[in-house]
Amino acid sequence: MAKPGGLVPEVIERRILLIRGHKVMLSVHLADLYGVETRVLNQAVRRNIGRFPEDFMFRLTQAESDWLVSQNVIPHRKYLGGSLPYAFTEQGVAMLSTVLRSERAIQMNIAIMRAFVKLREILSTHKELGLKLKQLEMKFEKHDEEIHAIFEAIRELMTPPEPPKRRIGFGVEETKVKYRTAKRAY
Repeated sequence: MAKPGGLVPEVIERRILLIRGHKVMLSVHLADLYGVETRVLNQAVRRNIGRFPEDFMFRLTQAESDWLVSQNVIPHRKYLGGSLPYAFTEQGVAMLSTVLRSERAIQMNIAIMRAFVKLREILSTHKELGLKLKQLEMKFEKHDEEIHAIFEAIRELMTPPEPPKRRIGFGVEETKVKYRTAKRAY
């Protein structure tokens, strides 16, 4: 693996997973990034367990572990080293820097924190974009209704008018004309 400074940010971003509604990194991936064995990282965490409340770190269940294998996040269960991995939230990863004190751990923590921030910015941009798209849809729906009304009006103007229907009986004008004509005949 490359030095932390030369590490491609996308490598870190791909290792951030969404589990139980939290963006987390697995202990096996963090150990790889920090350049230590997973058991060493887990031992350091267990020795300082008071620093890792449930909102900082939790252990995956067997079902979650199987799901990771089925989604190709990890190649197989042996990859986990025989135990269920820990999942660290952003705060948990930050707390790891107080437990693992090597220079590499410090540099890697900085890179990981930047990846979490970038991910948050991307998600925020997507939310804003979604809101703007919804506003545009509503605007076009209104325009669609107006355009539909215009086409209906044009169709009405294009239809030929129906010939006037002749009324049954005599109208007032017709009665006057007939009365005059009848008066002259006498």
